[in-house]
Amino acid sequence: MEVRILKLILSLDSDLNKSDAEKIRGYLGNLFWDNPYAHNHMESGFVYRYPCVQYKIVDNACMLIGFNEGLDILEKIFFNLKRINLSGKWQDILTKGMESYTSTFSLTSDQITYTFLTPWLALNEKNYERYQKLGTWAKRKKLLESILIGNIISISKSLGYTVPEPIKANIGRLKEIQTRLKGTPMLGFLGTFSVNFEIPDYWGIGKSVSRGFGTVKTLKNSS
Repeated sequence: MEVRILKLILSLDSDLNKSDAEKIRGYLGNLFWDNPYAHNHMESGFVYRYPCVQYKIVDNACMLIGFNEGLDILEKIFFNLKRINLSGKWQDILTKGMESYTSTFSLTSDQITYTFLTPWLALNEKNYERYQKLGTWAKRKKLLESILIGNIISISKSLGYTVPEPIKANIGRLKEIQTRLKGTPMLGFLGTFSVNFEIPDYWGIGKSVSRGFGTVKTLKNSS
C-alpha cells in the first residue's frame, strides 16, 4: 500500500537527547488535545492502534512523522508553532523543515535490511521472562524474529493492509541496551535486521513508537 507521509524537522535552541521525544510528545499532545490522533487518547481511554503521529529525536533534532489522520497535525505545527516547553523551560524553534512524500508499506519479494536508529522495545513482561530464560543466542534470536514479525503484522492490521504471504525476518547484529520508558528501566535493542517487507524510513516498530522507540531506516545497498 502507498502512504503519503509528512516528515517535520524542528531545530531547537537546546541540545536534545532521545528521552526528550517523550517530553515533546507530551507538550504537543496537550497542545492538540482536541485531536486524539496527536496523543492516542480518547475519553474511553488509550487507543490501541499504530500511531499516525510519531515523535523522535534523530541527529540532535526533533523529528515528527505523520501520515493519514496525522497529516493535518503536522501541517498546523509547521505553520503555527514557534517554541516548545520542555520540562518547564521554553525552547525557541530555530529552524523548521517539512518534506512531503509517498512511501510503500507492503510485502516484497526481496529481503530489505534495516537498522534501528532508536532502541527497539521488543519485550513485554511475559516475553521478557521468556527471553531471559532462553540460554543461547540462537534461541533468543528466534524469539526476537517472531516478535519482529508480529510487530509488522500488528501495524498491517492497524493500517488495513492484508499481508498476502508469510513474512520472513532475520535478526542481524543486535545488542541489548538499557533505556527508560516513562522513568521505568527497559531493555531495548539496537542493531540490524532484514525482512521481506517495505517499511517507510523513520517509522517505528514495537512498543511506544509514538515516543520515538523502534525507529527504523533502510540500510543502503540492501537487497
